[in-house]
Amino acid sequence: MDWRVFSAAIASFQIEQQGTTQKITATADTVGAVTMLFPVIDRFQAGFDTKTGCSAGFSKQTQEGRRKISSDLSFDYKEGKQTLTERNLVKGTTKQLTASIPACVSDSLSAIFYVGSQPLVVGQNFRFPLADSMRTVTVTMKVEAKEEVKTPAGVFQTVRVQPTADEGIVKNRGKIWIWYTDDARHIPVQVKASLFWGTITARLQSYETK
Repeated sequence: MDWRVFSAAIASFQIEQQGTTQKITATADTVGAVTMLFPVIDRFQAGFDTKTGCSAGFSKQTQEGRRKISSDLSFDYKEGKQTLTERNLVKGTTKQLTASIPACVSDSLSAIFYVGSQPLVVGQNFRFPLADSMRTVTVTMKVEAKEEVKTPAGVFQTVRVQPTADEGIVKNRGKIWIWYTDDARHIPVQVKASLFWGTITARLQSYETK
């Protein structure tokens, strides 16, 4: 991941299929000068049903500067509730929040790969509900164009997709684009976020199939 002219971080994703559930484990760590300015060590776990797109839950452990937080977001579709349990590892405090959800919802990590499970036809958009900060927002995925993208992992024929929303994390993080391989796999090979303080670009370094 690059911020302006600097290498800012390294992120990795591990995808595992268990029946109809796709499990995702992700890490993100700052590197170089960025670590000295503001160190980040983040760990994420999520999963979703590949048939329905419904999230199975989302957990994260974040160390950002002096802040250390562990949180678990669970979904009870029968009761129509989401529950967030957040632990401040520095202060030793815990808080729990509950909010309503629809019959099916995605989380912010699973959404990246749920989108990749869709047809991705240029000119067609699709929407889905996203759990965001104890709210549910509707995200629209705009399938904009086909492009050739060069990354350290190689040159890929891709489909460029832009997520948009009227509120929440997607809107507040500026403009975002994701490039998926233009094949049955739909691997995300590049992500670009244009923010008010600069642009962050993530490019695929390598991938391995086991």
